Amino acid sequence: MPAPVLLAGRTVRLEPLAPHHTEALALAGAEDRRTYAFTPVPHGLQASHEYMDRALADQAAGRSLPFAVVRATDGRVVGSTRFLELDYWQGPLVWPAVPGVPYGDPATAIPDAAEIGNTWLSPGAQGTGINTEAKLLMLRHAFETWGVRRISLRADARNTRSRAAMERLGLTCEGVRRAHSRGLDGAVRSTAFYSVLDEEWPAVRSVIELRIAAGRPRRSRRSAGSLIPA
Repeated sequence: MPAPVLLAGRTVRLEPLAPHHTEALALAGAEDRRTYAFTPVPHGLQASHEYMDRALADQAAGRSLPFAVVRATDGRVVGSTRFLELDYWQGPLVWPAVPGVPYGDPATAIPDAAEIGNTWLSPGAQGTGINTEAKLLMLRHAFETWGVRRISLRADARNTRSRAAMERLGLTCEGVRRAHSRGLDGAVRSTAFYSVLDEEWPAVRSVIELRIAAGRPRRSRRSAGSLIPA
């Protein structure tokens, strides 16, 4: 499995999720919870401990690589995200295939495909550009450091906000799997699937970088001391 890594950008740091983030995750999850209808978010300190235990157990088993989302301006934890569904295509062909099992030493294995998911942000961090840059950091690491062939993302088909965000980043919608699983609200949900392939990554990266650049404040030509939105 890939080793934990710190990914740092201008507005956000993705720190390897660790027990010392537990209380901060509880605080982030305690904000206005109306935007958490489709994503599991810990509510309270005990739930945050349980969330942490499950995340680290999945990491130890080689099933995921979780991060704390940290706002760069003040060092505050504002959410979480992770790589999951790690898949490996190296080594001899075995049929039927066994997904998630690397060939060779698991401690040094690098995935050929993965998913980005279990992402949530506190309401105060939503719409600030943090999610966009976090996605850039993760996609760049996956394609340019690991050399993956594919990154997937998914969303409850009813989650129009998340689906619109993925489409704005240039991801390809592969379709909706109907009655795919049980949703967070207990209802049977359909799931929208998105992806980026390695040959598509340069174009997608350009789209994301342009969005980030457009969202940065710039100095006014009339007053070097004032800022206006880009």
